[in-house]
Amino acid sequence: MEAGSFWTESRTWVAVAFFLFFILFGKRLWKAIADMLDSRADAVRKELEEAARLREEAELMLKDAQQRREAALAEAKALIEGAKAEAERVGAAAAEEARQAAHRREQMALDRIAAAEKAAVDEVRVTAAEVATTAARDVIAEGLSAEADSQLIDSSISRLPAALRAA
Repeated sequence: MEAGSFWTESRTWVAVAFFLFFILFGKRLWKAIADMLDSRADAVRKELEEAARLREEAELMLKDAQQRREAALAEAKALIEGAKAEAERVGAAAAEEARQAAHRREQMALDRIAAAEKAAVDEVRVTAAEVATTAARDVIAEGLSAEADSQLIDSSISRLPAALRAA
């Protein structure tokens, strides 16, 4: 190989130009690349910090939602228990009211039966008084002989059931 041929090769000049370019602009180029990488690292760091902050907020929101859910469940249980207690109270009150109403109706029926019995007894007394009055009238009209008296009493006694049925 010739000594001059090394400097005549285009590859040699490309390599020399490449090294000169990096020697002259390498520091600037390195600084630009480093700044670009640093800014990208800062952006990634900020995104990670924002993601961590958002995660903390999400965890707080989750805890808050769980607490509100538990509170709502406790409130719902309390409402259900209250409703059950109220239903039992209303049921007991309705049963007591029904029992009292049945007792009042029973008492009214007993009062009506007693009134009907009293009316029947009064009617029997009136009928017996009428029969006795009729018998007394007949005795007076026929005279008061022993035989007539006995016959009048027998007759009155035999008419008493028919008179009671008629009344």
